[in-house]
Amino acid sequence: MPIDAAVIRQTLDRTLAWSREQDYREYTKHDALNSPLVWAIFGHHRLTRILATQAVMRFPLNVRPLLGVTRSENPKGLALFAMALFDSYEAFGEEHYRIEAEHLLERLLMLRSPGDWRGACWGYQYAWQDLGFFAPKATPNAVVTAFVCEAFLRGYRVSGQPEYRRIVESASKFFLNDLTVLKETAAEWCLAYMPLAMQMRVLDVSILIAAVLAQLQAINGDERLAEHARKLTRYVVNRQTDEGAWFYTDPPDASPVKIDNYHTGFILDALDRVMTGLNSDEWRENHRRGAAFYAAHLFNAEGSPRWMSHQDYPHDIHGAAQGILTFSQPHHLQLHPGLAARVIAWALTRMYDREGRFYYQQTRFYTKKFTFLRWCNAWMCRALAFYLLQGRHEKS
Repeated sequence: MPIDAAVIRQTLDRTLAWSREQDYREYTKHDALNSPLVWAIFGHHRLTRILATQAVMRFPLNVRPLLGVTRSENPKGLALFAMALFDSYEAFGEEHYRIEAEHLLERLLMLRSPGDWRGACWGYQYAWQDLGFFAPKATPNAVVTAFVCEAFLRGYRVSGQPEYRRIVESASKFFLNDLTVLKETAAEWCLAYMPLAMQMRVLDVSILIAAVLAQLQAINGDERLAEHARKLTRYVVNRQTDEGAWFYTDPPDASPVKIDNYHTGFILDALDRVMTGLNSDEWRENHRRGAAFYAAHLFNAEGSPRWMSHQDYPHDIHGAAQGILTFSQPHHLQLHPGLAARVIAWALTRMYDREGRFYYQQTRFYTKKFTFLRWCNAWMCRALAFYLLQGRHEKS
């Protein structure tokens, strides 16, 4: 059953208020190594770091307070909250949303990764051991930096402040000069997740960068950025399967993650921003097929998000938020009517605590009723604000 817009706005405002009360500081999925105890015991070898990170992440309760993990600021989370606030400002015209969004952009400027990088960049505020790399605290990465750039681009479109554009121009130098090039031909370009020695080609990375470059060139007219965006996008589009899907990595067997929910949404939304920035419909059919696959294979009938195309559980709140964002786009509202509303109804019915926070995951047998601020509240605030803004556009 669709949920009334007034209820969605009340949920949005309550969730923003709860997040504000936390000063936008959080525990997050992969921050186990921020525990002095965990680091002292497990922090000196790749395998033990992986085991400790995965154990804390997968435990049914949030044990981070017991382990001495401190809450930290997450640049991606702050960026998502800022975009939610800018959308709320445009939807409702209330200045307090814009003022708070600009305050969060100021905080982001203070969180730039230290080091001798060619441009502004951001990373996570914890050491992170993944299967393919180890990143010390604040190591910049392309995905976080891309989302921060999206927040500054959103701020620039709202306020016209030239400083916001200059921040994105600076970050473009990080993308183009600091990240490892994993593949380059005359037509295609693939960049690495981090400026580290790594081989894994993560497909959403290149197109998230492409989306930033395409939007920036639409503002400043730099055709070189447009050509970089085209090559990065071609690399990703050319890896689309015959069904219309994208695997997480190229080749697919480079990661245990296969065709998953929210990375599919990342690619679709970034592809849409690329085409808008370049004023081109070159990949519209790829986008249509990808969205059809996303709707048919990564969401259940009642709106719950599947984990991967071949795996239902866990139902993750991040996947729900991404589905709302993707299927609230005007063209998707026509092609996939009611899907965004069903996802919202599922999230508010099954995954929301009325004090103002969203739960992390629903497994087959129980729900993990703790909240990661970036993963849960930031993504859902971003999604709900965007949905409400699109509804205002529809009525105007």
